[in-house]
Amino acid sequence: MLSRAVADGAATERVRTEDGGAGSAARGARVLAGLGRGRAWFRSFRRTRPFWGGVWLVAGGWTVLKFSLAPMRLVVSTGFDGIAGYLLGGGMILSGLVPLAAPQQRYTFGIIGAVLAVVSLVASNLGGFLLGMVLGVLGGSMMVGWGPKRPARRERRTAARSGSGEAA
Repeated sequence: MLSRAVADGAATERVRTEDGGAGSAARGARVLAGLGRGRAWFRSFRRTRPFWGGVWLVAGGWTVLKFSLAPMRLVVSTGFDGIAGYLLGGGMILSGLVPLAAPQQRYTFGIIGAVLAVVSLVASNLGGFLLGMVLGVLGGSMMVGWGPKRPARRERRTAARSGSGEAA
């Protein structure tokens, strides 16, 4: 009786393994397809926004904020000197995130982020020991300098030729 139960269990396990192998391959293909779609979406998102400028500005703001973290009792007792790191770091992070949602605001928030980074040099621990300030200025300038991707030369020439051909 015991040997029959063990044999039935082994047979059931073989069936599960065989079915699981086919199901596992299909599941793996779905996962890979989903990852491919996610990568394509992220690539499109990154190319249509000032992504790297935002990343550097957020990293600079986080650095300024991190180096100014202190117990709240100390922050309240020191006044503006204690809270400047929180305000400047938070403002830099916000200036880095807004253009990712609204790319048309890249000039405004790029300049605001760069100015906050320079002010953090004086108001907050040498701007996160210079690292936060440098990252913030880099990110702000990358945001201001970013522009939508232009078509390739070959595409522009083709468009120009078709445009001039229709007018003639």
